[in-house]
This record gives sequence, C-alpha cells and structure tokens, in this order.
Amino acid sequence: MTDEQLPPPLPQPVNLPQPPPLPQPARLPDPGALQDPAQFQVSEETRTYPCPQCGANLFYDPGHNQLLCRACGHGEPLTAPHGAVGKRDLQQAMHQLAQRIAANEHGGLKSLSREVVCQNCGGTTSFEGTLTATKCPYCATPIQRNDLQQAPERLPIDGVLPFQLDQDAAHAKIVEWINSRWFAPREFKTYREFGSFTSIYLSYFTYDAQTVTDYAGQRGEHYTVVVGDGDNRHTETRTRWWPTSGRVNNTFHDVIEPANTGLDHKKVVELEPWPIQAAQPYSPQYVAGHLSRTYDEDAQQRFERGARGQMDEQIRTTIRRDIGGDEQQIHQVRTSFNALTFAQLLLPVWLMTVTFEGRPFQVFINGVTGEVQGRRPWSKVKIAAAVIAAIIIVAIVLLVVRLTR
Repeated sequence: MTDEQLPPPLPQPVNLPQPPPLPQPARLPDPGALQDPAQFQVSEETRTYPCPQCGANLFYDPGHNQLLCRACGHGEPLTAPHGAVGKRDLQQAMHQLAQRIAANEHGGLKSLSREVVCQNCGGTTSFEGTLTATKCPYCATPIQRNDLQQAPERLPIDGVLPFQLDQDAAHAKIVEWINSRWFAPREFKTYREFGSFTSIYLSYFTYDAQTVTDYAGQRGEHYTVVVGDGDNRHTETRTRWWPTSGRVNNTFHDVIEPANTGLDHKKVVELEPWPIQAAQPYSPQYVAGHLSRTYDEDAQQRFERGARGQMDEQIRTTIRRDIGGDEQQIHQVRTSFNALTFAQLLLPVWLMTVTFEGRPFQVFINGVTGEVQGRRPWSKVKIAAAVIAAIIIVAIVLLVVRLTR
C-alpha cells in the first residue's frame, strides 16, 4: 500500500504522542450474538458501540433490555442470546487450560496489562490487570478488550447477570446509606466532591457438585444424675458417648465465590444473595458502557480457597444430623467430589470509592437487588461530642435523683 492510500493520522489529545496510522475499522461477525451493533477494531482487538443515529456511544440500559444512546435517546434492541448458562467440568477445564498455556508459552498473551489506541479520538487507553472494559479518558468512548476475553490462556466468561439498577436508583441507595451513618465525618458525606462512583461487572465462579462423604465420630447422649448430700445435693447433666461412623450425600447448586482481588472481600460477599437463575449466556452487549473485569484467581484457586470451605461446612452439618443424639463429635471426614462443575459469571456492582485522610473506603451496591455494603470512617469529633453529651445526661440524672431523696 502506498502512502497516498493510507488514511490520515487520527487527531491526538493534548500532550499525547502521535500513534501510528491505523487501518480502517472492520466489522467482524460476533460469535456471542447475531447482528451485534458493535464496531470491531481489528488492529487493537477491541470493540466499541457507536450509535447508528448520531455516532455517540451506546450504553447497556439497566432493566430495559436495550442499548441506549444518551446523546440522542436512540434505543437499539439487544440481540444477545437468551437461555440457561452452561457449566463445565472443573478438572477437565483446568487440565485443558494448562495444556493451552503450555502450547502458547512463547506466542500467547504476554501480559494482562495493555495499552490500546482509541479509534474515536486517537488517545491512548490503558487496560490494567484483569480490566476488560473501560472508557477512553479523553473522549469517554466505552472500549471493550477482546484479546483478554478470548485468550486461550484464560477461562472464558460463561454468563452475565445484567444490571437492573440504573444510576439514579443506585445514587439514591448510596445517599440513603451514607446519611444513615451517624458517626461518619461530614466530609465523607459530601463524597460527590472527591469520590468516584461507577458501574462495574465483577468476576465470580459458581459451582455445582455432588459429594459422598465417609465419616467417623461419636454420638453423645445426655443423662442426669443426682450428686452430693444435704445442702450440696443437686442434679448434674452428663454425656454418654458412643462411637459411630457412616456415609452421607450432599448436592450443591450455585455455590458462588468472588474471583477479583483488590476489593473488600468481606463486604463483597455480604452483597449476596444473587439471583443467579436470571443470568444469561455472556454477550459483550450487556457490558457496553460499564467497566468489567475477568478473574484474578482462577476457578481451581477459588474452589480450594473459598467454595470448598462452604461445601465442607454444609457437609459437617449433614454429618451431625446423621449422627444424631444430643451432641456430636466428628473425628474423620473423607469426601469425594463427583460431578464438580463451574461457570464464570459477571455480576453487576455499583462501586463508590472515597479516599479520606489518605485511606480508601469502598461502598458496594448489588446491581440487581440494591443491597448496600461498605465501610466508612468514624468522626472523632462526633464520637467525642456524643460521649460528652452522654456524660452530661448521666450527671443530670444523678443530680435529679440526689435532690429528690
């Protein structure tokens, strides 16, 4: 191709180096949906969602099953597939993943982090870590990264639970939650001035399993005896123990585990329960205009570090029920996991992050149910004032009591 045939360089944001000339974007078939309105950038391995009416950006409109242009109000119906989200055998999937990683050791994905050139304004956009959908910092164009989603060294996303809570509803939830924090500093309550509030899909793994557990333990039965003489005569409850063993079966469905790091894990867990049954097969259309991350810890890691513990707790409850009696002791447990399957899901969260006195505080909103969980700082001034007020009230009460005697 001669220089005359190349397209002119894209306009550059201030203080950014000139990117090399790019070929014109091409439309490619999307395996995840029919007639996807996305525009694909082959050179950058990214996709955007331009409005067909005005050229602005389309966003997934929570709760309305459409892509919406906030500039002209045009709505584009979703063409994403519907149906149940399939699950895969965990052991087989992890074995295949290890084989693909070995095969692509010298030619595969070099790094999770990557910079791409925005096809709208030419500015450089950074994808850090497992971030797969972001917005151009110069023109706010939503950009989705295809290479990480489809990399053979990564487990694919199986399903997505779409946002149902829009920005106005989420904002109202945040305001209500913050205003109910009586001892939060006044500055924290004005978070709009220095906080970030965004919608993001976080990565989760959900597991199904059938287990068979052999156990050995003891069954305790209470009985009473009368001991002592005279004034010391009394009844004591004692326990008679019997050795026992047996086998129990458990069935688990949708045991869910967060798969992203860098977040307040305890508060993320407290966003549960999630209506997993409403999840749909993954389509990037649901992510349009929202941030998104894939997993930081893979399906095997999250099973061993989280989901297995949840299952083990339920198994021990089943064992105690099987042992019966008044008390139970469990000495040995051997569990076989049969039909252990999983799926990677994207679940919707509204996230507020506020840095107060040099410390970050995160507040999360379940993007379907509206459940709010988070942490906030404590106002030393308000706490001191409350303590002083309490002391004054106690002193007044004591004075009144003394004067009325």
